[in-house]
Amino acid sequence: MKCHDVEQLLGQKAENLPGYKSKTLSKDLLHIPSPDFVDKVFALSNRNLKVLRSLSTLYAHGRLTKTCYLSINHNELLTYPTKYDQIMFGSFKEAWNLGAVAVRATIYFGSENSSRQIVQVAEAFERAHQLGMDCILWCYTRNNRFKKEDVNYEVAADIRGQENHLGVSIQADIIKQKMPENNGGITAINFSKSDPRMYSELASDHPIDLCCYQVINCYMGRTGLINSGGESKGETDLIESVKTAVINKRAGGVGLILGRKAFQRPFEEGVKFLRTIQDVYLAKEIDLA
Repeated sequence: MKCHDVEQLLGQKAENLPGYKSKTLSKDLLHIPSPDFVDKVFALSNRNLKVLRSLSTLYAHGRLTKTCYLSINHNELLTYPTKYDQIMFGSFKEAWNLGAVAVRATIYFGSENSSRQIVQVAEAFERAHQLGMDCILWCYTRNNRFKKEDVNYEVAADIRGQENHLGVSIQADIIKQKMPENNGGITAINFSKSDPRMYSELASDHPIDLCCYQVINCYMGRTGLINSGGESKGETDLIESVKTAVINKRAGGVGLILGRKAFQRPFEEGVKFLRTIQDVYLAKEIDLA
């Protein structure tokens, strides 16, 4: 897939995505996906050899093998009203016994139970690494007070960037995060810590720069960022997913999660859908902004 193909598919939604050149952070400072990504980045960390082998297995799987891009597919939902709490009713040891190479957990940052979740997941990830498994963290924001003047700052780049930083600090090997839709949540709500340069030098209003700010907070790309493809909305799914893939790749991310949009389709259609997204990551012409 070439830039022209992307522009033709996206039409008005292309928003100068394929040809955009970022003027924020120098791309030379980012650790971008490459065939030797695990050796260059994780081999210098505290990950043991079993974890390195699991990471290599994960990144070398499927059609995107040796690119270091990913195409991968516990919340208790019977409580009313719905609460956002990670409940670990299984164990990572069980996953290891079943032969898993990776495990995942969710933290609802900003929620009433987030402090406990952070500690609990950190301890679980440490155990998973001891067993030799990779750790993938779903970073979600859940706090009604993050909505102000009809703007939902749960999807703000600065707030989600801080989540990513906390996630990699507890040694997540891959961060899964929704695509940011705005910025300035910390200043609008007037909480946490911020610096004006976060908004003037490290980000802009362009979606690629907002996503890149997420990558920056993943130890400058040392921990891979995958973005969510979102729920299925029907006919626009392919366009929206290709758009998200282009943003993620050009921002320095490592892939998408596309479960519902692909698997709620007939088999052949779903396979074609996934291959189209993979084509974006295989296209050398679509590179870092």
